[in-house]
Amino acid sequence: MPLLFKPIITRFFLFIFTLGIVSSIVTIPNYKGAKMYDNTIWELLLDVYLASAAIMLVAYLVSMIGKIRTRRRERSRFARKEGKPNAVYDVVKFLLRAIAYLFLYPLYVIDTFCFVKFGCTLNPSMLLLAGETNENETREFFQSYVTPDILWGPVGIILLVPLVHLLCAVLWWWWKRRRNKQRHHPVAAKELQLPIQPRIAIDVLIAAGLAYLAVLSWQNKKLYAYTMTRETIGQVEHSLAYRPHTEMYQPPMRLAFSIRSNELIARQLSRLTGNVDEVRVDSCSADTSEIVLIIGESYNLRHSQLYGYDKPTTPNQMRLWKKGMLTRFDDVVAPWNLTSFVFKHLMTTYCVGDTAEWCDYPLFCEVFRKAGFQVTFLTNQFMTKAKEAVYDFSGGFFINNETLSRAQFDVRNTSLHVFDDGLLHDYDSLFPQDDSIAAATRPAKNLTIFHLMGMHVNYRIRCPNSMKHWGAGDYPNDMDLTEKRRKTMADYDNAVWYNDSVMYQILTRFASKDAIVVFIPDHGEEVFGKGARHFFGRMHDAVINKRLADEEFRIPMWIYTTPLYMERHPETVAAIKAVSKKRYMTDALSHLLMGLAGIHCPYYNPRYDLLSPRYDEKRPRILKNTTDYDALK
Repeated sequence: MPLLFKPIITRFFLFIFTLGIVSSIVTIPNYKGAKMYDNTIWELLLDVYLASAAIMLVAYLVSMIGKIRTRRRERSRFARKEGKPNAVYDVVKFLLRAIAYLFLYPLYVIDTFCFVKFGCTLNPSMLLLAGETNENETREFFQSYVTPDILWGPVGIILLVPLVHLLCAVLWWWWKRRRNKQRHHPVAAKELQLPIQPRIAIDVLIAAGLAYLAVLSWQNKKLYAYTMTRETIGQVEHSLAYRPHTEMYQPPMRLAFSIRSNELIARQLSRLTGNVDEVRVDSCSADTSEIVLIIGESYNLRHSQLYGYDKPTTPNQMRLWKKGMLTRFDDVVAPWNLTSFVFKHLMTTYCVGDTAEWCDYPLFCEVFRKAGFQVTFLTNQFMTKAKEAVYDFSGGFFINNETLSRAQFDVRNTSLHVFDDGLLHDYDSLFPQDDSIAAATRPAKNLTIFHLMGMHVNYRIRCPNSMKHWGAGDYPNDMDLTEKRRKTMADYDNAVWYNDSVMYQILTRFASKDAIVVFIPDHGEEVFGKGARHFFGRMHDAVINKRLADEEFRIPMWIYTTPLYMERHPETVAAIKAVSKKRYMTDALSHLLMGLAGIHCPYYNPRYDLLSPRYDEKRPRILKNTTDYDALK
């Protein structure tokens, strides 16, 4: 038999290949345009062939080692008469295949089960949740999710593959046993005997086919290796933001990726949790009862009426600005155009240019709690869940870790919402506005953080249909945009308008208090701007030029002060208005907040505090650790 043909004519090759194809088909997402990875068949052929060949090679090497060790003995337990099969080779091959079956079949079933029950296949968040699940939670999970009805669907289809495999194996064993009984002695399976020339020709053809499959698979395998060899979870996420990026088209690849991702976050978590007990505050001179931070999402400054947009997308902000209660900042940029990267800068006292890494610095909410503030964190994005994209996993792991969450926050919401006004209901349920007892017992110093979904893609679902103002027809045809793109722009503007209404409702909850509110989004967003009329979203792999920086990194920022705050802190209000034109990058936000709170600690640096007389406006604003924003022309 041709040597290279042997791995193909095995049950292992047939059923594992079938398993991979069936899995790819039944886990196609249920949305328009979704399809199986284009190169699935060819890459899977190569992967399964190599696995089958590797099992045979290992079994052969083990048997050869056994023969070498017993060569000096005429008869040993490894010696066999000529013409009979090598028992060591067969046993090792059987054991290796059995191990592969015991690993792969359950893995594919679990992957498909996750797709059916949670809407996505294996990912790092699922692995993290599984690791944090205790015995009671595991029991409840099985009682709730593992029910007989799961067999009538994709999971049942996947289970058919090992069942058919088992049936074939039993039938093969029965046929061989019956044949041996009829001949009254065991018969070795005879290989197909061909002359040497045809065997060589077949091997050459198979080798050529394997080479072709390797060429087809090379790009994806190279990208997968690149992703798997990144040294931080942020780098992993960034590699997946590029186009093209690796397609983890089979459960073993997804499992390995999930294990690697959890390993990387464990490293950073150990450094963050190691600093929790060492956080120190020397003093706090705060005389402000309420500091509020609103963090938006994917906010293109050009689409804000507050910054000159020709559509009334921010009427509430405009009204407060005209009254002098809201101060607009005109020259602000984000350090990254990825939410998770920005959050690692926002939530720590680390700034770009500091020594060491972000995870070597305290989280600023820890500092506020040490200073006596009650810290409330209401998020509509970062909450660990099974169906979680890698960027949410990367951005939220240090917020959702149990130890770090306790160290940072006194109060948190427990569920996500379709629309951001759900956070208003969360806040009202936690701090009833009409409850005099709750108001009387509210701590003297509070830091409240609202993290909105904002204008995160998909824009269409970021505003309730009942509140939408604009459609494609509200944008002139001479904009050089197709109707579909004008509809997308309308969806974005509707999301900005709705976002303005949500933020205004947040402000009303603090309007009668001694409160100051800071708003920043995480980053900007492309929305068919000049020079990129074909594109919306973010260009993660593009070279940063002036146009891209202004669209994706330049962001709106404002500070709102209540009438009572303006009365009690006129010097601070005057300082805010005086610096509204200064250059600023939001990696230094924690220092601005600590300055407003009057917190004195080793982590506060007045050079980074926008309101400090010692603020360094000339500090380079480095985007993505590579590009000086102010040097772009």
